[in-house]
Amino acid sequence: MTDFVALAIGHALVWEAGVCLVAAPQSWRDRRSGSDAPPLSPPDGELAWKLGAGWLVGAFVLTLLMRALSLAGMPFGRLGIGLPLLLIVVAGAGFTLFSGSRETLARWRAAAVAALRTASGAHLAVPLRLVWLALVGWMALRYALLAAEVMMRPLYPWDAWMQWATKARVWFEMRSLVPFVPFDAWLPANGAAYFDAAPHYPATVPLWQVWSALLIGRWDDAHTNLAWWCTAVAICLLVYGFLRGAGGSRWLAIVGAWLAGSLPIANVHVALAGYADLPMAAYVTLGALAGWRWARLRRAEDLLLLGVALAALPTIKNPGKAWLVLLLPGVAVAAWPRWGLRAAGAIVGAGALALLILAQTSPVILGYRIQYAGAFPWQGLLDAYFLYASWHLLWFAVLAVAVLGARSLLCADAAPFTVTLGLGLLFLLFGFAFTNASTWVDDQSTVNRATLHLAPLFVVWMLLVYRDWAARLGGAAAAAPSPASDAAAPTAAA
Repeated sequence: MTDFVALAIGHALVWEAGVCLVAAPQSWRDRRSGSDAPPLSPPDGELAWKLGAGWLVGAFVLTLLMRALSLAGMPFGRLGIGLPLLLIVVAGAGFTLFSGSRETLARWRAAAVAALRTASGAHLAVPLRLVWLALVGWMALRYALLAAEVMMRPLYPWDAWMQWATKARVWFEMRSLVPFVPFDAWLPANGAAYFDAAPHYPATVPLWQVWSALLIGRWDDAHTNLAWWCTAVAICLLVYGFLRGAGGSRWLAIVGAWLAGSLPIANVHVALAGYADLPMAAYVTLGALAGWRWARLRRAEDLLLLGVALAALPTIKNPGKAWLVLLLPGVAVAAWPRWGLRAAGAIVGAGALALLILAQTSPVILGYRIQYAGAFPWQGLLDAYFLYASWHLLWFAVLAVAVLGARSLLCADAAPFTVTLGLGLLFLLFGFAFTNASTWVDDQSTVNRATLHLAPLFVVWMLLVYRDWAARLGGAAAAAPSPASDAAAPTAAA
């Protein structure tokens, strides 16, 4: 029980520090405005958005603090890491309470009360409230069970066991970021460096595990993965908060959160925590959604969140460098629609030309050798997306929405995500067909993990396209003449 309390307090501190950083620009605007007007509650969904973004910001800041300590030659410790996080929380709370922005405090208090009422379904009539409570209760029960899994199950083998946690264990024991190097450099190092199955992998994910081990004071691979559960919850909060902020109904937002939180492959990455793919999905989602919000609202906090996501992606997994680049066209489309769409088209053309050239030279990029296997792995992809149970019916729904809502794919709300996801799919298909990753498609060892990076964003895109399609359908029905008016027209003319 002591371990659980220590882990809960330590991760809550990280989360609170992130929320304070995310909320700081709003507090600063309130302070600058100095308005005496009664405080208004934030838009519905804003609290969920800030909570979801807060975890991802806090978790990345945590790793930056640990990197800074290592560079300064200071050993890792609960006090050395936790004290700066606590100072961020105290400074953020103090700024809100004592800098003339009490309006902000009242506003968020009202938002919290409204959020509790919304979660309880108090805004609905009894039959619909039962459906609402069923969805909310399903997610609460699911994440309670996942919390038990992630807090009690030992670290699962394969990549999590031999590529990520190896670094965490060494860095915890050494209290520093000692180097990991390839075998040919490790052998002559004579103990001055360390080696594992992927010494070139980035440090962010193992540092999350180091923080958990520091909190309980020992290495215990059954208690070092709570950050994955927090990340999954943050994704649900982000999706709900974004869809409400984008003008979606509460039903649209809760269905989006439920879809993003119920994907079997995502739940597996929580229960069998230790891989970097769920964190990658979270920061890709944060970057795309924050870029859209910044393009619409032009607020500093959304631009900062975009910057955090872009900075974090390369530190999570090597493909994060590619996702960083591929997020930018979508942001450009959101900010400058006409110019951005032309730029995205140019990128696709340039990418196709580069592919033709690279396929002839067989270079190694981000650890993958560019080569064409001679056949596209259709069977492995069809099995992964449509036959096996990793995704439920997500990809059937994506196809249905793309076909029915074809005219809505480039509507103002969905176009940035259409571009981002289109480029992302091209990147995945390129990897599956033109690199040595093609050998990992048929055995299902990579395809689902790589696709998970885009899955929450596909949920958001699907609901935005559906909303625009439904609005078009409703508008067409309203514009169509009714039978009564057709019958009355000749009479009136006579």
